[in-house]
Amino acid sequence: MKRILSFVLALAATGALAQSYPTRPVRVLVGFPPGGGTDIMARVLAPKLSEYLGQQYVVENRPGATTNIASAMVATSAPDGYTLLFTTSALAINKSLYKNLTYDAERDLAPISVFAESPNLLVAHSSAGASVKELLAQAKAKPGAMNYSSAGSGTSQHLAGELFKARTGAQIVHIPYKGTAASLTAVIAGEVQFSFANVPAILGHVKSGRIHALAVLSPRRSELMPDVPTMKEAGVEGVEVPVWYAILAPAATPREIVKVLADATARAARSPDLKQRLVEQGTEPVGNSPDEFAKMLKEEIARWAEIVRISGAKPE
Repeated sequence: MKRILSFVLALAATGALAQSYPTRPVRVLVGFPPGGGTDIMARVLAPKLSEYLGQQYVVENRPGATTNIASAMVATSAPDGYTLLFTTSALAINKSLYKNLTYDAERDLAPISVFAESPNLLVAHSSAGASVKELLAQAKAKPGAMNYSSAGSGTSQHLAGELFKARTGAQIVHIPYKGTAASLTAVIAGEVQFSFANVPAILGHVKSGRIHALAVLSPRRSELMPDVPTMKEAGVEGVEVPVWYAILAPAATPREIVKVLADATARAARSPDLKQRLVEQGTEPVGNSPDEFAKMLKEEIARWAEIVRISGAKPE
């Protein structure tokens, strides 16, 4: 009888907690510097969460170790809904790329919702040619002379480059930078010949002509850049590297609070004004449930493990 009463009281307390949440500002940690696609997406979502839930959701950039610093901080934070992680496909990549992580993505984090998703693109400086075919011709004519940049070792951009190398046989060199903004600046300046980047980070540069988009790393073309072929159309099979943007909490966060956050994220993704902004950024709104995200995360971890294996990528 006492056990039943304790359970009922605990359930009531949890329900009351969810109804009152949040009562103070919430930290949303991003594992990249400002200016990249993940940071942009976090700053699109945060004001909507503030609007819907009545407290400030404050984005904090905690870059380093390919998002592992931010992920570990959230994984070990109090499971009360006041420290959240906004991250990307790096969370799934890191589980197979790094062997001594201090956290486990599935065990230590509670999936809330995938906010949006977007393809990666192969983008290049004008000196690298006007097509994938021309870029590869240069790479094969001068093995090891062409460099590509990424937002850091172990990121989806790095894995895209290694997969591209494995599929084409091109001898290209990876140059990691601290974040997408620095990586793209290097391409614009001609410090490196090409890169792989997500649409939100690259769209403005492509429209201005500072960088040329050569291929989309997805099964279909981008509606915002319909003239840019898919990698398959450009002659390279098996290089599809989509990226997603999602929010998670510490694993023991009450299910009711996770649901509050998931409902607000889904509502934000589907709101007419935000949906339009996402489309204009080259992303597709998602807003799935915690259970759907958990299933997807498991599948993504397996998919990226295979890409790591095929590409032979290692943290640098």
